[in-house]
Amino acid sequence: MDSGPYKNSILILFFLGVSFFSSLSSAFDGPLQIENQFPLFLHIDAPRLEKASIEDSLSASFSYSSVYMVKDSPQWSMGLDMEIAKLDLRLRKTIKNFIELGIEVPFLSLDSGFMDDFLNAYHSAFGFPDYGRHNRPDNKFLYEVRRNGVPVIVGENGRPGIGDVKFTLKKPLLEGDPAISVRGDIEIPTGDAKTGIGSGGTDIGIAVLIDKNLGGKFRSYSNLGMVLPCDLEGRARIPLREFLFGGTSIEASLWKDISLLAQVFVQGSPFPKTGIGSVDRIAVLFSLGGRYNSGKNSLEFSLTEDPNTAGAADFTLNLSLKRRF
Repeated sequence: MDSGPYKNSILILFFLGVSFFSSLSSAFDGPLQIENQFPLFLHIDAPRLEKASIEDSLSASFSYSSVYMVKDSPQWSMGLDMEIAKLDLRLRKTIKNFIELGIEVPFLSLDSGFMDDFLNAYHSAFGFPDYGRHNRPDNKFLYEVRRNGVPVIVGENGRPGIGDVKFTLKKPLLEGDPAISVRGDIEIPTGDAKTGIGSGGTDIGIAVLIDKNLGGKFRSYSNLGMVLPCDLEGRARIPLREFLFGGTSIEASLWKDISLLAQVFVQGSPFPKTGIGSVDRIAVLFSLGGRYNSGKNSLEFSLTEDPNTAGAADFTLNLSLKRRF
């Protein structure tokens, strides 16, 4: 979430990817399959950019994130120092090419991780600030949220679990160029909210999705939506508020079987005002990645950065596999 030092790394990896894949046009296949990995927002129907077209597919996405935020306000105390491993399984099925139904099942683990030595060396080598990481022991887990001294979330180091399961519905409204669809979802509380791997409530989301060709080799995907969450039912109940989200992804099909993607995603905070800017401000995620298509299969890799240092993981690495059928 507190970020900044990783922008140069993102650009370096992006251009290395361009060089590596330059010898390899692919079918456009939508935005990167990533979502906001910030622990406080992750289980509140975390939205994700999607294409407007419908499909039959099965995908698996593995994400790994680093998060550090230790801050207080008069009412709130928030300590987040962890690494997050998350596996999402997603099934999409069309019905008579009229509507798409889906289910998303997340498995995740919050733990102390192993990257602090690398991050310390990185910060030191380039003179970047470490946002207070040096004040805590390396690779030491912390996930505790309190309001007025009362515990709301107390995480458990290395305890894997299933998160909140999401059911989705997508209906095309306009085919062609542009393509426009409406998407709705409902997320049910299958995760443990007391340890921070669920919300404890049923959340609802809705969004408008627009795909637009930008010439023969480029395509854009734009989403605008809203999430209506229930209260957070952790060790104490926290009333949540609705929030808007949106973003745009550009896919460039420049080489055979290879696409490069860049996208920006923004969302508001579902929490009541906490007095902690890193939670209250708008979250912004900037992602760069690539996708390789082989017949009905695709493989994508991406790196996501937190340019607004608010409401997002410091960085997220993602690897996704998809099979269309």
